[in-house]
Amino acid sequence: MKHVQVSSNKINPDSISRPSPKDAPFPSFVCVCVREREREMEVEKGAFGEDWGGGAEAVVSLSQGSSIPICYHSHFGSHEDLILLEVDDKFLPDFFQNRVTIRGQPTEDAVLCTLSSTYAMKFVSTSNSVFLIPPGEPAPSSTNDEMNSSVVASVTALAQGHVELIQAAPKLDKLKNLLRERLYYLEEDLHNELGLYKWKDLVEMVQASDEELRAALKSLSAVEIDGYWRIVADKCMDETLEMILRNAVLHDWSLSALREERVLSILEVDDFPTRIVLHCLETHGSKGDDSEGSLWSLDEKKVCRRLAIQILSRGKMRLESFMEKWQQTIPSGMKADLKMLEGEILFNKIGIEEWIHVFSVAALPSSPAERFATLFNERPKWEWKDLEPYIRDLHVPGLSSEGLLIKYTRRTQPNAEVEPIFTAR
Repeated sequence: MKHVQVSSNKINPDSISRPSPKDAPFPSFVCVCVREREREMEVEKGAFGEDWGGGAEAVVSLSQGSSIPICYHSHFGSHEDLILLEVDDKFLPDFFQNRVTIRGQPTEDAVLCTLSSTYAMKFVSTSNSVFLIPPGEPAPSSTNDEMNSSVVASVTALAQGHVELIQAAPKLDKLKNLLRERLYYLEEDLHNELGLYKWKDLVEMVQASDEELRAALKSLSAVEIDGYWRIVADKCMDETLEMILRNAVLHDWSLSALREERVLSILEVDDFPTRIVLHCLETHGSKGDDSEGSLWSLDEKKVCRRLAIQILSRGKMRLESFMEKWQQTIPSGMKADLKMLEGEILFNKIGIEEWIHVFSVAALPSSPAERFATLFNERPKWEWKDLEPYIRDLHVPGLSSEGLLIKYTRRTQPNAEVEPIFTAR
């Protein structure tokens, strides 16, 4: 039998990191690459019976300039259930401690998630022969050929390529759609669980890491109610905030020091659930503590923005009429400022009048291509001051905000004196 000599200068033994067989969550393999045009291989299958391993340890421990013969294992085959995955060293602890998951439905391209990041999985074919040599005792040599080796490493499979991991943005539009299937209303009946999702359901259905998923739930102002993650309907949130502000006036409460116990007890009398009242406070304020218990301070910007969107929910308005109505609605001591509404409203000039309408960044797609398509469908030309609030939340690994603009827009600026204009590419 002739063997193929695999020189250790083809691989760097120090670059190969793998767990011991007892610690590995999946079989460990060592890849050895040999160019077909440089080598020819003649093998004798099953020469050593069924009870010998592959000898991967012998390959890993090769010293510089040394070599070892290889042959086909008796179990050599296509092994289509085996896929090689190229992993950066920094991810190895996550793999060996079972902190990674592959997520996606049968109709979706799979992604791999660590606890904090999402990675696309791309198959890369190779023109080299990649021999997979499993661990275990190598086969004894059955010939005294010129290589004079006492062991033979055995090849279990031949890989045609491997999977690369490329960091990608989480796919969160599906999360929005799932949670909007059934918004929470104060008078709802929970006996029907259709359209409701628990954390484990979201993990299975949304292609995002746990950390990214929790951040997305927070950005959507989602709340866990009776074990299900929900988005509270605007009508419900408006009524709850209105009742808090009304009682603040009636009981002379300071909006920067709302006593939690008093707020909950008074709103409970009016059938407002404690969890929803707390969620409203969390959404529109920040929590502190003193010797008497928990205190909430309402955020001026968040409260004014909520009231502005409530006014505009009826449709577009003339700017002058909107500002008058807004000033009348906001609580005493708070000051309305149009800068508070960045990313929530758009202005349009019709003749000599300026009109305003709701256009919220939270309702836009999270995919950059779909986001820009939606923006240019709304308005064919954008000034930077108007466009920036609608793209600042886009985060694409390896691509800066400037890179996004280059990829999806055309910039025109007749001279340095005027603001640049962005149109669709």
